[in-house]
Amino acid sequence: MSTELRLKKLRGSGGFIMAQVNDDQQRKGNLGGPDLFLAPIGRLDVQFISKYFCNTCEKDYEGGPKIEYENPNEEVAENLILKERGQYVCTTCGSTIAEYREFQKVGEVGLAKPISQEQPNVQASNIEMSAAQASVSSTTSNTITQPADSTFSSITGMIVYDSNAKRVGIAKQVGIDSSHQVVLIITKNDGSDQTIDWIKIKKIGEIILLGDGNSESSLLKCKCGFENKTGSKFCESCGNKL
Repeated sequence: MSTELRLKKLRGSGGFIMAQVNDDQQRKGNLGGPDLFLAPIGRLDVQFISKYFCNTCEKDYEGGPKIEYENPNEEVAENLILKERGQYVCTTCGSTIAEYREFQKVGEVGLAKPISQEQPNVQASNIEMSAAQASVSSTTSNTITQPADSTFSSITGMIVYDSNAKRVGIAKQVGIDSSHQVVLIITKNDGSDQTIDWIKIKKIGEIILLGDGNSESSLLKCKCGFENKTGSKFCESCGNKL
């Protein structure tokens, strides 16, 4: 794999940074689409950050933002250790540019299970298959089938980020709701559980990325061509004011 560094724009929930990254870091930051996200990459060496943009200040700054982090070494799920958590902070106003979490797997992370025991025809392996294969942009059917002789991995323990690349929790299990629809149960940052409709999941890779759930008609299109969610004040791609 190439170790050549390339200058890239890395988006966060409160702005973006311009930094030199290698191929592996680009792969981690690519959650689908043309944009790269800072949160999945984690902590960068400040010497590779050339400038950043703060949404709160509405301006660019030369150099990198301040990086604050801690190493809790906390078990957040079965065989999943939170090694480091941190955030990129504007040196002028103190606003958060991006947050990140770095985890370490110890053995195999726990398996997903259906949330209802009253669904005898829905097996955990079927649901895990859906989790491993699903792509929200192409998933329109609620029918779950499993081809023979196939092996699938669990999404339990994966970190869940919203459409602004902000961490919202950890995937707890996949199940079926009262309407017989596939849902994802996550443990939120405050420890409570939340049910998320499967159609709201945008991308599954090393993490789970949620979409904003808006239809195309409710999106705000920037002059650069990027479609932002309703209520956005700045373009999430180029940073221009909408």
